[in-house]
Amino acid sequence: MSGITTIPAAPDIAAADHAPRKVKAARNRGDRIFYGGASMSGALVLSIMVAVGAFLAYEATDALRATGLSFLTTSDWQPDRGKFGIASVLLGTVLIAAVAVSIALPISMGTALFITEVCPKWLRATLVALVDLMAAVPSVVYGLWGLFLLQGQIIGVSRFINTWLGWIPIFKVTGADPNSPLASSTVYTASAFIAGVVVAMMVMPIQCVVMREVFSQVPIGEREGAFALGSTRWGMIRVVALPFGRGGIIGGTMLGLGRALGETIAVLLIISPRFDINFHILEAGGNSVSSLIALRYGEATGFGLSALMAAGLVLFAVTLVVNFTASWFVARSRSGASSDA
Repeated sequence: MSGITTIPAAPDIAAADHAPRKVKAARNRGDRIFYGGASMSGALVLSIMVAVGAFLAYEATDALRATGLSFLTTSDWQPDRGKFGIASVLLGTVLIAAVAVSIALPISMGTALFITEVCPKWLRATLVALVDLMAAVPSVVYGLWGLFLLQGQIIGVSRFINTWLGWIPIFKVTGADPNSPLASSTVYTASAFIAGVVVAMMVMPIQCVVMREVFSQVPIGEREGAFALGSTRWGMIRVVALPFGRGGIIGGTMLGLGRALGETIAVLLIISPRFDINFHILEAGGNSVSSLIALRYGEATGFGLSALMAAGLVLFAVTLVVNFTASWFVARSRSGASSDA
């Protein structure tokens, strides 16, 4: 018994290995400079946005104090008499943006799916460049194209829609006989529908880029798994790509909507200004908040200038909410892509 020696127990190496460790990242001078510059850039962008909102709110104080909530519910625009409201202008803005998004959504989604799923590789780069180039074309070019070329060619489409869908109030045309060839040049031109078609061509590249990026992140395993189970190309798109890219589709659509709500020059060149509430998008006349500001800013003074600033404040708030919502949907879709990968 006396010859037995005791050996001390070895330390628990496994427990020591699993103990939490504190990792301290040492930043060199270059990292600190980059971090500081990036933080200042982000703070500068946020400061500019806050400053724009504060400036608009300050300049719009007189008009909002004089009119109150009636600024959003009335349609008169007579600043010299102290009467101004943007109800009809807001309605026109929403109608033009709705027409633009309704037309651009299927085109942009189809283009994005074609580029990512169907297009051959030798053609893909060219199509991507062309779509991106469309986003760089100035809005005044689109406006002139719509004014001098598209407007005369689209009268037949407007008449067709009114003939077969005129029982729907939004497509109804009142006044002169809309089917008369003599009335076509005055009834159907300078309408919210034509302005919406032009704006649709402007927002389509924005929507297409967002959707294309999301569709390109579809997990390769799910795509190949669908083909291995005997799915067709369309079946794979319907079952895998579209559900995966739902967030990108919604986000791209919302970004396009924000772009359409703020379009100015193209709408100003095409549409005929009016200040009565009108739901008929095929009829001549309409207005938007941005085109109203561009049209009346040069001659506005006093309450008129304050009213335009108030209109700009409303448009700023609406587009801010729309763009933040779109960014949230896009970020959500990208986070889902990274987690699935």
